[in-house]
Amino acid sequence: MCALAIRNDISPEKLRRRARRDGDGRVAARLFAIANALEGMDRASAARLAGMDRQTLRDWVHRYNEEGIAGLSNRVAPGRSPKLTEGQMAALKAAVLAGPDPAVDGVVRWRIVDLCRWVEERWGVSYSETGMLRLLWSLDLSHRKTRPRHPQTDEKAQQAFKKILWAMDRRAPIGFGVQHPTQETANGNLV
Repeated sequence: MCALAIRNDISPEKLRRRARRDGDGRVAARLFAIANALEGMDRASAARLAGMDRQTLRDWVHRYNEEGIAGLSNRVAPGRSPKLTEGQMAALKAAVLAGPDPAVDGVVRWRIVDLCRWVEERWGVSYSETGMLRLLWSLDLSHRKTRPRHPQTDEKAQQAFKKILWAMDRRAPIGFGVQHPTQETANGNLV
């Protein structure tokens, strides 16, 4: 069986120089192994010096021959395909933004468990609570609630109350709109 030929458009010295400059240690080890093999070292020794098996070096030589130095980098794994299609994710996002219909959905606000149940009933896809949270984050949504407000809230009364508290507090900034208790009046008397 003949040895696999290695492309020699880049000299071993340049490969070593590139390996020393490369920030990725794995790519550097592969470059050193290929440089050693190009200089005549047997493949098993070149692979062992780089911390890999001879067959692994052979696989990297194939990638180097096809793609050059760029082929020695690890490729990004595609990961698992999503359970929902793009259209289903868009429908889920629209449903979350629109809010639940109490007559149909049986809830007045969406919780994660409610969304898991809704997705399973609608499309037959099961999600854990953690998986649903990740899906919502990927759709630029979060499950935070707004701070509750009483329907009879009087905004003016709240602002007046805040001013009174500030006036009684010694750390209140001077000129806040009410006179600070320790401020002197024009005639020098304390207020």
